[in-house]
Amino acid sequence: MDVIQKQDESCYCYVQNRTIHLQYVWSTLQVKVNSREMFRFEPISEKSNCRNSETVFEFAACAVQVFWKPETATETRVSLKQYGEDICFKIQPLKTELYIVSVRREMLDGKLLFLFIAGIFLFHFATSLSRSTKFFYLCGIILGVLALLVFVLLMLKRFIPRHSTFWILMSGCWMSSLYFIYCFKENMQWLWSEHRNYLLGYFLAVGMTSFAACYQHGPPATELSISLFAWTLQLTAFVLIYCGVTIPQVAYAVIAVSLCSKGLCYPLGAACHIGRKMKNHFISKKLVFKHLTEEEYREQGETETIRALEELRFFCRNPDFPSWLAISKLQSPHRS
Repeated sequence: MDVIQKQDESCYCYVQNRTIHLQYVWSTLQVKVNSREMFRFEPISEKSNCRNSETVFEFAACAVQVFWKPETATETRVSLKQYGEDICFKIQPLKTELYIVSVRREMLDGKLLFLFIAGIFLFHFATSLSRSTKFFYLCGIILGVLALLVFVLLMLKRFIPRHSTFWILMSGCWMSSLYFIYCFKENMQWLWSEHRNYLLGYFLAVGMTSFAACYQHGPPATELSISLFAWTLQLTAFVLIYCGVTIPQVAYAVIAVSLCSKGLCYPLGAACHIGRKMKNHFISKKLVFKHLTEEEYREQGETETIRALEELRFFCRNPDFPSWLAISKLQSPHRS
């Protein structure tokens, strides 16, 4: 753990590791800043104009940081990924007071690992989960809590006549929801410690309202709506996979492998079916012997005896049958 103690305003930068090491795929750097007096923590981004963002996720994070205003606090915790762009932040004490900056490497970040496993699970089981009523209600509650404006707009979609107006409003709602999620993530610890009752009240009220709205609307019934829901779950899984690792190249590789495995399931299934058919055709089936019960044995014996006697009578009545020769060979000629 590295510890820095200062009193004046300073800027700190973390230069990302340019060499990829797979052992750091779920590793993060935990930066903690604390002081007795209030200070201002302000992230500094070289891509403040957001024109050089390589992915949609980087553009969204950059756009949120443009509108994000730094707040004062006596303690701040920041989790830094070890791969990507260089990260800089500025600490500005409001009074001349000592503040401490401590940096600690966490080799296995539980949150990243949970996001990655959740993304893999969600992608491979999206088809079955899209037909689950309970999972549909759970997704509605989560969407209502994290993106309330998007949830309300989806509920009011039937009252919006033009699709262009709906998608314009949807874009604005998503941007507002991203800003809300970012603010909640940055102030989650402070909200939980200072306003726990209000936070629980919000979760309870919005969660129950979202469940009631989803219950009234009902789960998707048509195949088209179920397929759209499954595709949405798979896109969400890709986002979770991307956010669950610190190396973007690993995330891209896992997403590509997941897509290939999903696309190859149908040819592999057809090949396995053809292989089973060919195996059953060339390999003889194993004989299965069934043991008779005592009652079945007695009934079968009586039936076969009657059938054999009838065949014998029919054979003896044949004109070509040598009756005198057969009678002479019997010990008792009168037995029928």
